[in-house]
Amino acid sequence: MLQAFANIFKIPDLRRRVFFTLGMLAIYRIGFVIPLLGVDQTALREAAERASQGGASGFGRIMEYASIFSGGSLQQSTIFGLGIMPYISASIIFQLLTTVWKPLQELKKEGQSGQTKINEWTRYATVALCLIQGFMWLAYLNRENLVQANFTEQGGQFVFYTAGILGLTAGSLFLMWLGEQIDKYGIGNGISLILTAGIVAQMPGAVGWVVENFTPSIQSGPGELNPVGLLLLLGGFLLVVAGAVIITVAQRRIPIQQAKHTRGRRVFGGQRQYLPLRLNHAGVMPIVFASSLMIFPSAVFGWMASRAAAGGADTAEWWRTTTSFLEINSRPGMFPYVLLEIILIFFFSYFWTTVQFSPEEMSKQLKQSGAFIPGYRPGPRTAEYLETVMERITYVGGGFLAAIALIPTVVSFNMGIPADVSQFLGGTGLLIVVSVGLDLIQRIEANLLMRNYSGFLASGPNDQKAPRVRSRQG
Repeated sequence: MLQAFANIFKIPDLRRRVFFTLGMLAIYRIGFVIPLLGVDQTALREAAERASQGGASGFGRIMEYASIFSGGSLQQSTIFGLGIMPYISASIIFQLLTTVWKPLQELKKEGQSGQTKINEWTRYATVALCLIQGFMWLAYLNRENLVQANFTEQGGQFVFYTAGILGLTAGSLFLMWLGEQIDKYGIGNGISLILTAGIVAQMPGAVGWVVENFTPSIQSGPGELNPVGLLLLLGGFLLVVAGAVIITVAQRRIPIQQAKHTRGRRVFGGQRQYLPLRLNHAGVMPIVFASSLMIFPSAVFGWMASRAAAGGADTAEWWRTTTSFLEINSRPGMFPYVLLEIILIFFFSYFWTTVQFSPEEMSKQLKQSGAFIPGYRPGPRTAEYLETVMERITYVGGGFLAAIALIPTVVSFNMGIPADVSQFLGGTGLLIVVSVGLDLIQRIEANLLMRNYSGFLASGPNDQKAPRVRSRQG
C-alpha cells in the first residue's frame, strides 16, 4: 500500500489532480471561519449546545441532521452555513422528476445535451432553495434573539436579512462551483468529496471528547468513558466500518449468456457474463429520507407537551399525560422511535429502488444486445425474474441499512455518548464517507493501472510478484 501511495506522486498528471483536489478542499474549509453579518455567534453556539444535549428537542435534531451535510457550520452560522445540501436536494428532486415526468425523460434520452439542460435547471433550483432555506434560518435566529443588538431595529433588520441571504446563497453556489472544478481538474466526485470533507472535519472534535472524558478506572461516573467502554467503542467502529464496506460493494451476480451469431464461417458471441445487482442499490438515500422525517415527531410532540404544560390548571390532566407520553417516546433511542425509523428505512429502500431500477428497461436492453438469462425467456419473463431478485436483495440491504442507521442512536442513548461522537459508529455520515472513499480509491487505482503501476487493490505489471507477459515467440 505504501508503494501505491508513492506511485501516485510518480505520475505528473495524477499528482497534479490530487494536489488540486486537496487545494480545493482546503479552500472549502477556510470558508468556515467567515461568519454571517449580525449573528451573535456566542449565543448561537450556547443555544446549539443546550439543544443538542440528549438530542430530544426538535431544534437539537435539526442541528444534528444539518451538521452532517454542512460540516457543523450552522452552529457558527458562517457563509457556508447551508453547505452543499441545497444542490443535493435539487439533484434529488430532478432525479425523482425524471422518473415520473415525461418531458424530462425525453430530455434525458437526448444524451449529453439533454443532461446539460437538466444540470442547468438543477442550478436554478439550487438558487431558489438557497433563498428559501437562508430566509428560514435567519428568521429562526431573529425569533430566538440570536441576533446582535445593532440589527434588531427595522433598518438593521433589512441589512441583516439581505446580507445573510446573499451570503448563504453565494456560499452554497461557490461550493457547487468548487465541486464542478474538482470534477473537471481534480480526481473523484467533487460534490461527494466536499460532503465527505465536512463530515470528516468533525472527527477531531469526537476524538477530543473521548480523550477528555476517558478515565483509567473501571468504576466510571456519568459522562465518563472507562477502558471497557473505550474498547467497545473502538471495536464497534471497526465492525461498523467493515459492515459499511461490505454493504457498499456487495453484489448479486446474475449470469448472462450472449447469443451466438454466425457470419460466413466464423461464429461470434456466446460468451458468458454477469449482470451485477448491488445489494444496497438505494445507497444512503433511505437513511437520509427516514432521518429527515423523524425530526418532525420530536418537534411536534415536544411543542404539544410544552403547550400543555404551560396551560396549567386550564389544561386537562389526561391531555398533559398524553402529550408528555408522546414527547418522551418520540426521543431517539426509545422503542417507538426505533421501530418507526426501521419501518421508514425499509419503505424508502423499496421506494428508491423502484424509482431508480426498471426491470422492464433492463430486460429490453438485454434483448436488444442479444443477451438472455439462462432458463428465462427474453421479455416479460426476464423482467419478472429481475424484479423478484431485486425485491429479495433490497430486503437484505434495507436490514443492513436499518442496523447501521440505528447503532449511533442506541449507543448514544444507552452509553451517554454525545451524538456528534456516536455518529461515527454508523448512520448517514459513515456510509457517505465509506462510499466516497471507495470510489476515490477505485479512481486512483484505475489511473495507476492504466499507466502500468501497482495499485491499492491489485498487483500491477511493475510488481515483482506479478507474472510477466510473454510474447508468442516465448
